[in-house]
Amino acid sequence: MSLSTFKQSKTILFSCSMSLIFLLGCNPVQNSFFLRVDKEFSTQPYGTVTILREAEIQHMPSPVRKYLKYTGVIGKNKVQNVRIVFDELMYKNPEAKPMVSSSEQYNFFLHPARHFYMKASMMGIPFRVLHSYSEEKATMLVRVASLFNAVDLDNEELTMAETVTVLNDLCLFAPAALIDRRISWEANGPLSAKVFFKNGKYRVSAVLIFNELGELVEFISDDRSALQDDGSLRKARWSTPVKDYKELNGIKVPTYGEAIWKYPEGDYTYGKFFLKNIEYNVKNRYP
Repeated sequence: MSLSTFKQSKTILFSCSMSLIFLLGCNPVQNSFFLRVDKEFSTQPYGTVTILREAEIQHMPSPVRKYLKYTGVIGKNKVQNVRIVFDELMYKNPEAKPMVSSSEQYNFFLHPARHFYMKASMMGIPFRVLHSYSEEKATMLVRVASLFNAVDLDNEELTMAETVTVLNDLCLFAPAALIDRRISWEANGPLSAKVFFKNGKYRVSAVLIFNELGELVEFISDDRSALQDDGSLRKARWSTPVKDYKELNGIKVPTYGEAIWKYPEGDYTYGKFFLKNIEYNVKNRYP
């Protein structure tokens, strides 16, 4: 074997080894996601089906009632859980090129829980992200290949922020669950309403903006914090404008949305989300 051939073989072997390390290094994050979702299904199994009646939404402000009627949830099964699949474009900063990613999440509503798993890559290096919210506690993990955890958070400020995210999911993708006893309302005009969500000691709120059709077009909250480069959390107004409603599995939902931090120095759109699939009342985790 020539020296050049030996060097070439060594390079190929090294590249294959690194690829294998990256692949194996990301699996623990996905496995943790699977375990958490399976645990949630065991503690919150799919139960008896009941129908959402119009009488159950009469306490809501008029634009919210119109929204629920528009989405088509009245007269259909109440929601016990939901599985959501997205494709995304994520931006590290306002000037950055997007990082292409995909995600899968499960939300449970008897005892509020959300488990979100994202796969992404940048310059050939895989990133895995796991957000978990269960039993009134949130954790966040970002792993870069098999090398290190770039982010590993577990504190009350994160739990407050993720409580807002849970409320956001409720409003946008599980409107039938807005009859939850932990949710209260405040009228705010013909095309707006303020919603409050209390889970344990955490209480968050948001302003909901609707259009004339009855579509929810924006969710705005001041109770969420943005992750900074140094690992700290910065309180900022959070907005998720949505559009392109389509009927999926019998319910009208927005299929495009953005996640925006409204900083004093200017808006920063850090994510664009494209809904690929949504399924309600699934009985177990998909393989």
